[in-house]
Amino acid sequence: MKRILFGLLAMLVVCVLATPAHAVLINRGTDTAGNRLIYDQDLDITWYDYTNATDDWASQVAWAGGLSVDFGGNTYNDWRLPATVDGAYEWGFDGTTTAGYNITTSEMGHLFYTELGNLGYYDTSGSGPQPGWGLSNTGAFQNLISSVYWSGTEFADNINGAWSFRFTLGNQNADLKPSDFYGLAVRSGDVAAVPEPATIVLLGIGLAGFAGYGVRRRRRLR
Repeated sequence: MKRILFGLLAMLVVCVLATPAHAVLINRGTDTAGNRLIYDQDLDITWYDYTNATDDWASQVAWAGGLSVDFGGNTYNDWRLPATVDGAYEWGFDGTTTAGYNITTSEMGHLFYTELGNLGYYDTSGSGPQPGWGLSNTGAFQNLISSVYWSGTEFADNINGAWSFRFTLGNQNADLKPSDFYGLAVRSGDVAAVPEPATIVLLGIGLAGFAGYGVRRRRRLR
């Protein structure tokens, strides 16, 4: 019986390692304030499911940087606004520009399009409106709203501007910092204790070896 059990465990570990990972959003639970922490496997970041009231860019940066979240007996103080890839202002629709639609290189664009599967007002050819455009799917989020959010990335071509993302239409843009937009916090990494791949490999090797030892021992006792 032990031989069968350890054999099954070893095969399970091998199957887990051989199965390709799929990018998903995982609700890790709620903090002491009742807000969800949602892990993005694809980007290895954790979203804080709370929308801060509209404010200027500097105030939203300060809010995220001063955020303290108590979750699972731990306190997390390393929050920030979502990042955007900075560059010269270029508007477009195919996702390769710094501004416009279908851009998934920013963390909010990736969330909107890739993880939540939403559609922008315009498709990649610039035709619109697309049927079903907008924030029609919020996934595990309870407090994400269809409005404009600041990113934490300044616009290098104009020190008075910073990048933002519109969950209303699905486009990102560079706006003046005094504008009042919402704030959304994120941090790098996960908040759940997940075994590292190397640890799982060692566990599998150990289980397989233990199972093999049991088989050899039973043969000697026959």
